[in-house]
Amino acid sequence: MTQHDAIETTPLGAGPVTRQASARLVVRTRGPGFTDITHAIRRWLATSGIADGLLTVFCRHTSASLTIQENADPDVRADLATALDHLAPRNRAYVHAIEGPDDMPAHIRTMLTDASLAVPVVSGRLALGTWQGIYLIEHRERPHAREVLVTAIGAAQDDASG
Repeated sequence: MTQHDAIETTPLGAGPVTRQASARLVVRTRGPGFTDITHAIRRWLATSGIADGLLTVFCRHTSASLTIQENADPDVRADLATALDHLAPRNRAYVHAIEGPDDMPAHIRTMLTDASLAVPVVSGRLALGTWQGIYLIEHRERPHAREVLVTAIGAAQDDASG
């Protein structure tokens, strides 16, 4: 068996892009940590009319970010927060401090994670793995209202069924 023989491809859909939909989510954080936004995105996607395509999620901030991570064991998120604390400590003397001592480490943490994500949509549903969730990560010390833009493009549900 060659390396190429070990890879199986299963077509999930093909066809023209006939629909797009966009929305703005406002996520109210409680301070540093992970906020699961998967349910809100799923709820919106169900109203979008998209059957098969691609969802993009974009965070409009430089001190908060997005990630796809395990959603079963909260210890994973605790360990990830600890790792970010080690990679971008809040108690360093950063040059950029005009917005407070937690701002520069927040920028570093955002750089290390993601400002945007792409998730396939199959049969009108997010094609996330069993234990995956979409999270907004608040990197600042105090609560914020964070804007997240979601856009889905693909085949319309009417087009995919007929």
